[in-house]
Amino acid sequence: MELGICHLYPEALNLYGDRGNILCMKKRLEWRGIDVTVDGCDIGEKRDLTKYDLFFIGGGQDFEQEVLLSDLASGKADAIRSAVEDGKTFLTICGGYQMMGHYYETFDGTKCEFLGAVDLYTVGSKTRMIDNYAYEVDNAGEKIMVVGFENHSGKTYLGAGVSPLGKVLAGNGNNGEDGTEGVRYKNVFGTYSHGPLLPKNPKLCDLILQTALVRKYGSCTLEPLPDDFENLAHDSVLEKVLNHTIA
Repeated sequence: MELGICHLYPEALNLYGDRGNILCMKKRLEWRGIDVTVDGCDIGEKRDLTKYDLFFIGGGQDFEQEVLLSDLASGKADAIRSAVEDGKTFLTICGGYQMMGHYYETFDGTKCEFLGAVDLYTVGSKTRMIDNYAYEVDNAGEKIMVVGFENHSGKTYLGAGVSPLGKVLAGNGNNGEDGTEGVRYKNVFGTYSHGPLLPKNPKLCDLILQTALVRKYGSCTLEPLPDDFENLAHDSVLEKVLNHTIA
């Protein structure tokens, strides 16, 4: 087995160590004997996106997102939308998550048209939502508790045709209003979780990897890894977040 991973805009979108998500996915595949290749695709670079199985888009500031719009219009936007509809797996973080939606409207009314690959939109506010937080993901009846760090002024609202990635346990999530966090559409995972997200959430990482492998091979069961240290980190943060003892 093998997976090809495309890291979209690795230089422009890499806040809060989001590149660590790529390292985590790569190592968890290699530890299981699964071959993996990782290619970056930055502004101005041309790649055949149809050959990849999993895509990662990290977080960035509003200015960086605006800079990317012309590059997306050069052909990447169509390729990304096609990959989403084809069932390819995506992990998108914060700014990358917002970019998958229809638009971002700043609090002063400026609207940036985005990919429209997922039915959601984001509206900026003057107040930032910053904190460690936790949410619960329902994976076919299995509850996965996820911890992360959010820092966003945009409030994201989901359309009728998509589902949230999880239910907020502590923190703000998508908008601080409806108790939702992130999005799940086809095989797209979108979230506001920085950190990086995956090293301290091994169950979520494996869910994303398994989704990509099943999409490619039809079936796949990932053998367990000894996640003692990862789980200790996860459980420690989760306890502090839920008990409001971490700033």
